Amino acid sequence: MSMNSSWMELPAVWMRGGTSKCWIFDADRLAETDEPVEMILNGAFGSGDARQIDGVGGGSSTTSKAMIVRRAGTGAIDVSYTFAQVGIADRVVEWGSNCGNCASAVGLYAVQEGLVPPDGDETTVRMVNTNTGARLDAIVATPNGRIPHLGPETIPGVSTGGVPVRLRFAAPLSGAGRSLLPTGEPRSVIASAGRTVPATIVDAGAMCSLVDAASLGVRGDEGIDRVGEVLEALVDIRRRSSVAAGLSRTIEEAQDAVPKVGMTAPPVDYFTTDGEPVSAASYDLAVRMISMHQPHPAIGLTSAVAVAVAALTPGTIPYVQLAPGTPGTIRLGTPSGVVAVTVDFDDDGEVSGVSVNRSARRLSTARLEIPRPPATHEVAPQYVQSVAMR
Repeated sequence: MSMNSSWMELPAVWMRGGTSKCWIFDADRLAETDEPVEMILNGAFGSGDARQIDGVGGGSSTTSKAMIVRRAGTGAIDVSYTFAQVGIADRVVEWGSNCGNCASAVGLYAVQEGLVPPDGDETTVRMVNTNTGARLDAIVATPNGRIPHLGPETIPGVSTGGVPVRLRFAAPLSGAGRSLLPTGEPRSVIASAGRTVPATIVDAGAMCSLVDAASLGVRGDEGIDRVGEVLEALVDIRRRSSVAAGLSRTIEEAQDAVPKVGMTAPPVDYFTTDGEPVSAASYDLAVRMISMHQPHPAIGLTSAVAVAVAALTPGTIPYVQLAPGTPGTIRLGTPSGVVAVTVDFDDDGEVSGVSVNRSARRLSTARLEIPRPPATHEVAPQYVQSVAMR
């Protein structure tokens, strides 16, 4: 790492994982700097500008993400990683969630960087997310024991192929010892904008607040622009759900990244963002999510886990909307297409794991030149070092 009084140089790898792009940093190299991690990330991504024009961020929630990775020190885990949702218009970093799409990129990165040697046609990378404590396995395609760089796997929301990665979230799926239903009920009543809205708050993969699209006056199969018309209502529901679930004391203290929030609805025919027709018979549940004050172009993997588990939990809003007798693989209709989520159960009927097929690809190996703050710069309160990085 190179440093002087005005800038620093930091190695990083740019990866696509699923429908997200993230910059991956080696935790040990990042620790060599004496600057707060949040300040480094905001400087690298160009936060404070909605376009992130003076940084490597892409100006959207799905392209303003970082993973901080280190080789694990235990025999049961190969890699630990910390996820950072980097602010766009605001110079903030949120550490309260996980990103499944980027976790698939970490799995491929671990094989390519030699953290886990290839083992036959498929290599399992055992991971733990330090933000939430979630245990995940990334099963990376390594044909004939070779380290892959390109692959044929395509997924909704990405028109080109990548290395196949199957991501499996292991039980327990709830974070920080919370129950699957943090409010204790399959439905809670959220008072928002002068009306009451039933919501299912579920903690599986990520904490999510899910409302019936009809309660907001939409069908749930809308394109991104139409979802934007109810964006303000969904943001307010997210904040109030944060208080209801005990994540924050007030709506003002609620984070932007969690809980995730979205709408679900029974399946109907619709068109994807690319204009492709999707029949109602080809999926089980319509889902429209928002992410960091923007409609999500597809669905985050942790949100997909939460929606699928909620759909199989009696009494929840998605459960009522789901066709009777739907099997353990739930097909979610998103703006980009259909995402299949497989929920596994143990002999006692409890969820034992949730799997989603993804693809990943390395985009660049880089050395980032990051502006250092002036020596007189006072560190703002949001730059307090994350407990997850200590």
